[in-house]
Amino acid sequence: MESLSVNGKEYTILKLLGKGKGGYSYLALNENTKVVLKQIHHEPCDYYKFGNKIEAEINDYHRLQNIGIAIPKMLDVDVSGERIIKEYIDGKTAYEMVLNDELPVHCIEQVKKMCSLLYPAKTNIDYFPTNFVLQDSILYYIDYECNDYMDEWNFENWGIKYWSKTSEFLSINQ
Repeated sequence: MESLSVNGKEYTILKLLGKGKGGYSYLALNENTKVVLKQIHHEPCDYYKFGNKIEAEINDYHRLQNIGIAIPKMLDVDVSGERIIKEYIDGKTAYEMVLNDELPVHCIEQVKKMCSLLYPAKTNIDYFPTNFVLQDSILYYIDYECNDYMDEWNFENWGIKYWSKTSEFLSINQ
């Protein structure tokens, strides 16, 4: 099995969890503890402009933590290696639940509660349902990406389109 090092600690890579605009997230193991190891990548993204990705991750984490959003704990950061260790939130993504017609109503309520904290703080998150995991009835935003608030990208105008089997949701599953 492949392993990656973060600040001198070895993490055994168990599987790829997903690839986002900013990096690859892997389920990893260190001393029998499952964590998420995110490796920043620098692949082009036509629709998003990046600055320093690792600094942005750190800053966004603190911003969301201060706002009170349920996010996984940032456990370690290797700035030079551009790797982050996050708490592993074990559960299904909202995307999987929508796809399988099993999204509990309380998930939408929890996203709206997040919005009630985010909007006064002039902040949007990436509301795409792959970024949310349900564990023990709590919906976690597992990404740290956030941006200054814009109506166009809020939950009601953009995100909600992907939280049920809308034409927008179905178009990405073809």
